[in-house]
Amino acid sequence: MRGENSGSLRHRVVAGCCALLLLALTSGAGAQAASSPGDGGSERLDPRITEIMRKPDYPNAQWGLLQQDPDSGRVVHSRFAEQFFIPGSVAKLFGTSGAWDTLGGDHRFRTPVHAIGERRGSTLSGNLALVAQGDLTMGGRTRPDGTVDYTDLDHTYANDFPGATLTPENPLAGINKLARQVRSSGITRVDGNVIVDNRLFRPEPVFVPVPTPLIINDNLIDLLTTPGARPGAPAQLDWRPRVAPYRVTSTVRTVAADGPTDIQVTTTDNGTRIRLSGTIAARSQPALKVSPITDPAAFGRTALIEALGRAGVKVTAKPTGANPVGQLPRSYEGRPRVALYTSPPYAQYAKLIFKVSHNLGGNLAICLMAVATGSKDCMDGFPVLAAFLDRAGVDRKQIQLLDGRGGNPVDRTTPKAVVQLLTYWQHTPEAAVFRNALPILGVDGLLAENCTHCPARGKVFAKTGAAVGLDALNNRLAVGAITIAGYLDKGNGRYDVFFAGVNGASTPTTDVTGVLDIADDLAMISAYLQEETARREG
Repeated sequence: MRGENSGSLRHRVVAGCCALLLLALTSGAGAQAASSPGDGGSERLDPRITEIMRKPDYPNAQWGLLQQDPDSGRVVHSRFAEQFFIPGSVAKLFGTSGAWDTLGGDHRFRTPVHAIGERRGSTLSGNLALVAQGDLTMGGRTRPDGTVDYTDLDHTYANDFPGATLTPENPLAGINKLARQVRSSGITRVDGNVIVDNRLFRPEPVFVPVPTPLIINDNLIDLLTTPGARPGAPAQLDWRPRVAPYRVTSTVRTVAADGPTDIQVTTTDNGTRIRLSGTIAARSQPALKVSPITDPAAFGRTALIEALGRAGVKVTAKPTGANPVGQLPRSYEGRPRVALYTSPPYAQYAKLIFKVSHNLGGNLAICLMAVATGSKDCMDGFPVLAAFLDRAGVDRKQIQLLDGRGGNPVDRTTPKAVVQLLTYWQHTPEAAVFRNALPILGVDGLLAENCTHCPARGKVFAKTGAAVGLDALNNRLAVGAITIAGYLDKGNGRYDVFFAGVNGASTPTTDVTGVLDIADDLAMISAYLQEETARREG
């Protein structure tokens, strides 16, 4: 597989696992564990897998593996299946599954705008309130056919890895649609304010990134730099979404084609003044960076006021400034709804979360489960998740979680718990929808360019995960975990479920390509498992 990957692809592989976690990571029980079943009752491993696990690159690492037939329960392979492993973003399988079950795969978020005050003809003397509902994209990724768009390396990873790209949809699409509906309701003037009601749930600082009730463009400003026509020329800058008072300037210069692309982003004035500096190589692809939206509610308020202006609705309030949530009523009973944005179904959002390893969406899933119980405290989502796992036949004592993305130092899971969850989904009416929401080896998502010409292409459906940090003592990277879990196509509409992972590995240097080597090994293990299974079943 290494021969098939370009440099940018190799960045994409590790980016698919998760963002770098600067954690103090512990190692496992040693490389000899790879050849010791630990649990028993499994068939002999493909020698190619054993060869990977016994590489001298893993002297202090511990491997975990479980492959099982979800119908008969027969264990095909097992290595330390009931021992805790750092899951990385494989943990997203738990929280997002819980939200999927709680809300329903066909659940759609309906974000209304209410008129508060007295209406006289086309003038509203009062306020408009956008009541945020926890919609992950607010139309900013919705294709014309109603599905949610994504790229192989999502813009949320742009500051960590080169090669991130943007979807073509307008990040303000949902806001624009609401504004046009307000105008269609007959309102052309608002003598008052526009307010974002962000009281759906309270931000939980333990979650990183922190979910908010209103999310536009993943709460990020996209900054796209294109090289100039020749070395020495200023680079071209484009950015989105363009909402006041955010302003972006750039002093990035074009250098020779073999020169470095090295762009820095700095911010002032609470993040609203963004400056790019550095260099970009001539004839290179555009380089994407992102900068956080520091106050999503205030940003959304301004975005809606500006959209209303474009739609022909004048608002007398100043468009920028704080979001005056204190002016909102306790209830919207009797307050007419003048606009409504309806999202794609939640199954589409789950697909986005899994395909690109969307950290904000993974954490949001926990908050949405809390909201389903009537709570505004995101931590109240965990009892809902626990109840789901119990119903699904997952031993939740074999899971530890403090977020929904797999980025907290306490997060742990056993291979058995992951396989139990995957087995549950395989026995539901949504089995195919869930399976196809995962990255597909050599086809799409974060496994799009792995194993593109091997026999297992298109036959492994799996979520990846990683936890990586700096080992300053030894000037290398501590790879707490690289993991992969999902389904292996056996043919004739049958699948095995599996988990494979390594904890406690490390790289020779601080070069990130060492992490990519380990990620390649895990992808190849999944491919070899599928090939072996297909031969056996055939």
